Amino acid sequence: MSEPATTAAPRQRNEFLLVTGNALRFAGRAVTGHPTTLVGTIVFVTIVVLALLAPIIAPYDPVAQSIVNRLQGPSWAHWLGTDYYGRDILSRLLHGARYSLVIGIASISLAVVVGSLIGLVAGYFGGRIDIVIMQAMDVVLAFPALILGIILVAVLGASVTNIIIAIAFTAVPAFARIARAPVMALREREFVQAGRALGFSDLRIMFRHILPNIIPEIIVMASLWMATAVRTEASLAFIGLGIAPPTPTWGGMVREGFENILDSYSVALFPSLAVLVLVLALNLIGDGLRDAIDPKLGSAS
Repeated sequence: MSEPATTAAPRQRNEFLLVTGNALRFAGRAVTGHPTTLVGTIVFVTIVVLALLAPIIAPYDPVAQSIVNRLQGPSWAHWLGTDYYGRDILSRLLHGARYSLVIGIASISLAVVVGSLIGLVAGYFGGRIDIVIMQAMDVVLAFPALILGIILVAVLGASVTNIIIAIAFTAVPAFARIARAPVMALREREFVQAGRALGFSDLRIMFRHILPNIIPEIIVMASLWMATAVRTEASLAFIGLGIAPPTPTWGGMVREGFENILDSYSVALFPSLAVLVLVLALNLIGDGLRDAIDPKLGSAS
């Protein structure tokens, strides 16, 4: 007999709040208890704030050209110099951060949802369902992430949406595996067996009792894979499969700077440093979250 709609809706809201609350509490403990996570979080939040305020704080229009001022080094007028077309590098960096963050966050969020659901189903039901699903994931994992991303973007076309889909597709198998392993262990635990004995549905057991317990592992993987997503987006832009110019992206700026590196080092140096700082911040966050979920790893390293 199905549950009345009046009771099902509040229960779904409570389950969502429970999962969200567990994730926030875990992230809060990691940030406050681990210096590396705190440093990485401060750097990451700073980049996010600068990206959000880019239209306000950027000193120049990121696409405005000035051939007279091209390939200038850092100066008071242009703090980080100008590129081949005389565009201000600092302004382009600030606006380019928006695309790197949007693509990184959106692609990994999509991969988290899809991959976690796949791993949850495979780990909970097991048997032939698990075999078929995980063999499909192994096929995707057989391709290097960057190569698979290049293939997908080349087929779909270079747009923000297609780049997000391509990067998310390469990350789905990793999240499916990270979710599947603990689910296989949790499905045999006493509280799950008690839920079955009480007549709880499979969906309720999976989302109400198992999913909240695997959230920490998923968060750790998400922070680390977001760094991979940023690198992948920059790599795609560097080889010409990123967002079309003159839209500023960090990978595209590195590509343009590489072509003119003998004339001005700053064109390639500063966007490369921006990618490095963002990836380092995300890795610091991931390391701190990993230590929070398993303190033995932190003490052993």
